[in-house]
Amino acid sequence: MHQDKHLYLNGQWVNGEGLTRQIINPATEEILTTIKEASKEQAEDAVTYAAQAFQQTDWAVNKEKRIKVLKTAAGLLEESADEVARLETLNTGKPIREAILDIYDSAACLRYYADLMSQAEFWKKEMEDGTVSEVRKEPIGVCSLIVPWNFPLLLGMWKIAPALAAGNTVIYKPSEITPVTALKFTEILEKSGVPAGVFNLVLGEGDPIGQTLVSSEKVDKVSFTGGSETGRKINQECAGSFKRVSLELGGKSPLIVLEDADIKLAAEWAIFGSFFNQGEVCVASSRLLVHENIYEEFIAELLEKVKNLKIGDPLKEETDFGPVISEQHLRKIEDYIKIGKAEGAECLYGGERVGSKGLYITPVIFSNVNQNMRIVQEEIFGPVVTIQTFNTEQEAIELANGTRFGLAAGVLSADAEKADRIASQIKAGTIWINSYHTPYVEAPWGGYKQSGIGRELGPQGLDGFMETKHINKKEHLEPLNWYTFKN
Repeated sequence: MHQDKHLYLNGQWVNGEGLTRQIINPATEEILTTIKEASKEQAEDAVTYAAQAFQQTDWAVNKEKRIKVLKTAAGLLEESADEVARLETLNTGKPIREAILDIYDSAACLRYYADLMSQAEFWKKEMEDGTVSEVRKEPIGVCSLIVPWNFPLLLGMWKIAPALAAGNTVIYKPSEITPVTALKFTEILEKSGVPAGVFNLVLGEGDPIGQTLVSSEKVDKVSFTGGSETGRKINQECAGSFKRVSLELGGKSPLIVLEDADIKLAAEWAIFGSFFNQGEVCVASSRLLVHENIYEEFIAELLEKVKNLKIGDPLKEETDFGPVISEQHLRKIEDYIKIGKAEGAECLYGGERVGSKGLYITPVIFSNVNQNMRIVQEEIFGPVVTIQTFNTEQEAIELANGTRFGLAAGVLSADAEKADRIASQIKAGTIWINSYHTPYVEAPWGGYKQSGIGRELGPQGLDGFMETKHINKKEHLEPLNWYTFKN
């Protein structure tokens, strides 16, 4: 990894001219590395380089070159999977078992969009008037890609792969606290032959770096994953110039456990849905909706299982639950625990810090909650889950839809037809039946309501980085015979 130069601009590694930031390993609270971030002027330069590359190179029109670069990068990423996974774990605290999955999923995403682009066929038809109509898909242009800290490489790849496959040029900004695998992947792209200016890496905070990448008149598309408030500001900024924008924002996802569900298995899936990656997941099933007839038995099973989670060193294969990302975020989670208790919720388990070193907290389970509580309505983005009961299908659906979010949901039941009927009435972009969490690169990902705009992954993810153009043509210019002209 480049230890002294942390920006990649116009095909060159350069020194940052902005803030100096210490990157912390959340498992030990020790300094992992020190980063010299970009200045506002360097962010502006990155946009200029991307615009020049889009206009002056053949990247936008040379599909074969793009496919080759992406497939080469996928191979190199897989070859270094162990190293990259370790870096991801050191930077984020996520268990190494999860990190290695992220790396291979990232490589699969690169290959998927390379293959999708190679198979792309555009619509063409001879019309009734003898003309021929073609519908073509073309790259949008310069794209600013901004991602959060919870899945630094994978969420980055969900944007980078389709953006580059479509022929766009890119300025990529990872979260300022998780830049490590972005640096490594940029090295991989460089080795893969990406032309100068096509991919640019800038590091830094939302203000001024992210703001610059959103507001620049030279940027044609902004793709952002992160918090809803930031997403709202980005949407407002882009609306001023009708700049293309896609937003993957917050969630408060329900997991509905029907009366006929296997309780032991349901408890296991509930823990996975709620506490995978320490609950630092936009689709985390942070609201468990359990049929009242199985509530007591479900709670007992849930508590028994959560107490047996292995919390500790994320580099160990047996670890189930690592530290949260930062001291600041840990304090935010603890504040929400206090809020929940003050609102009258009962904390059945968790909320204690673990050990004297590292940002560890035991997962939290709240019961005796109502729909209006902040811990039910607001995204905590940590290992905090609420449990509510329901009696009828309609009540479960109303509770599930009773927040401003609509990113994901789950239904656990022995009756697949009933689960599907419920799923069809839930306002969410992804719904799992008798499963949870797994994204599929072939299927779209995104949200209803205030969970975002647009979709990532699948063919829709590629379309989000392309403009649609209709060309209608005749071989020869012919008389129109519409007007009666006086000679």
